[in-house]
Amino acid sequence: MAGLTTFTGQSVVGDDGVSRLVSRALDAGEGLLRLTPTWVPRSFLHPGKRIKLAPSDWYAYGTHRGGIDERWFASTTDAANEGRVWHEGQSFCSFEGQLFLLKDAVGAAGGRLIGSAMADKYQRWPVYSKFFDNMGPIPHHMHQTFADAKLVGQEGKPEGYYFAPQMNNVDNNFCYTFMGLEPGTTKAQVRKCLEDWDKGDNGILDLSRAYRLRRGTGWLIPPGVLHAPGSLCTYEPQWGSDVFGMYQSLVEGREVPWSLLVKDMPAEKHQDLDFIVGQLDWEKNVDTHFKEHNYLEPVVDSSRSGDGYVDRWIVYGTVDGQQRFSAKELTVAPGAKCTLKDAGASGWITIQGRGRMGKLQLQTPAMIHFGEETDDEVFISHEAATSGVAIENQGTEPLVGLRYFGPDVHGDMPRSGAAG
Repeated sequence: MAGLTTFTGQSVVGDDGVSRLVSRALDAGEGLLRLTPTWVPRSFLHPGKRIKLAPSDWYAYGTHRGGIDERWFASTTDAANEGRVWHEGQSFCSFEGQLFLLKDAVGAAGGRLIGSAMADKYQRWPVYSKFFDNMGPIPHHMHQTFADAKLVGQEGKPEGYYFAPQMNNVDNNFCYTFMGLEPGTTKAQVRKCLEDWDKGDNGILDLSRAYRLRRGTGWLIPPGVLHAPGSLCTYEPQWGSDVFGMYQSLVEGREVPWSLLVKDMPAEKHQDLDFIVGQLDWEKNVDTHFKEHNYLEPVVDSSRSGDGYVDRWIVYGTVDGQQRFSAKELTVAPGAKCTLKDAGASGWITIQGRGRMGKLQLQTPAMIHFGEETDDEVFISHEAATSGVAIENQGTEPLVGLRYFGPDVHGDMPRSGAAG
């Protein structure tokens, strides 16, 4: 990788130099790494304009690529976009004016960064999170199960949602999300929607149910479950995969090409409607208690809260009996301090206020230009998390940060009925 540059022309340290650099960076930061903003466009969506990117840079990749509506956090996962730049979706670490991929850092120092158990099992940081921020709804789609994604050499993708109030000063155009299918829906009805793909609106939403989105709450969405996320800016911890299939042919008058339905299905199955319908987890889609099993309210973690600070679970629960990821929200009052101690590594993003984490400054930006480095994002290594990280609010408003974790980290996570 030696000699490669980012989209903005910044040089990137190659594989051969990362090992020494990441070791120095971890030592200097006492287990913390500074991450730079990672921006991702989607050609079939309209930016919601709430993720702090400067208005002049919404189309920094070119209008042909679509507007930037996502910011990815602590990611070692490639964005599955046509025409992508080589590092699209990948997070960079910044140290002493040099950039290197978090992916390469994990490869060079996996034990220190994510813990030896996770490094040995996955050989990577197997999760990521992001803000996705759109003016209107996303097409009704699903993410393949692990078994179905394996058919095309990929991994499945469960995901979680949290609607942070700080990121949602406005609702935008459609503050509702269709999820699953109305109980009693038949596979033949879904197949008929696929048959009608080129007739305009194929009617898939007529078979679903919309839920109003509430700030400060969330959802857990198993793979194989249809969902059409609404227009609140969403914090979304998920498995490290970008597989999906769009089952809706028309959204707000915009065509959704058939290729986005079948992009992660075997080529010989691209016209096999029964196979395509079969990729849906039918029982979870028609669940008569869908909200009960998938809706999430924040839960205070009293064991990690104290005088002047509160730590809340915001995404939690198991998917098919497995703890794939989780997320928490830490709020520190002005002038207060705390020591954050977790059982595993996490990716942190500051969403309100300013302060300090260990030796690193935290500052919530008002506006970010494409390619600009910020002080709001940190990777908290397994080494630092298990030792404890000092956090101090140095501002006049609450300091609020979101952090997400990888699989099998917590022994004391709240129970959720979602797909578990």
